Amino acid sequence: MTRGEAAEFARRWVDAWNRRDLNAVLSHYVADAKFVSPKAEIFTGNSVVEGKEALSRYWHAASSKIRTLEFKFDRVIWDSATAELAIFYEANLNGSRTRACELMKFDEQGRQLSGEALYGAAV
Repeated sequence: MTRGEAAEFARRWVDAWNRRDLNAVLSHYVADAKFVSPKAEIFTGNSVVEGKEALSRYWHAASSKIRTLEFKFDRVIWDSATAELAIFYEANLNGSRTRACELMKFDEQGRQLSGEALYGAAV
């Protein structure tokens, strides 16, 4: 993946979330992917979600509780040596706006091995 491809991936990722197209977001994950998020603990009892099927269950459960979901793309940082992508964005979840970052690790085929959602300061 080039930096330009990484930025395009990030824009598509944000667009998929804004459409609530969870299948599109999940489509690039490997079956045994690992995802870490403080918000996962609210819905699953654990901040670490293991496996694409468990991730799908978590996101569908969380999405059903969120009235407003809007991500506003900011920028990306791509490290081609480690195949890691950081997407910076503003997250509006039910009117609560925060800075956010998603860290992603990819394999040689461009499939996502892991992700970690980080939430920061209110905006």
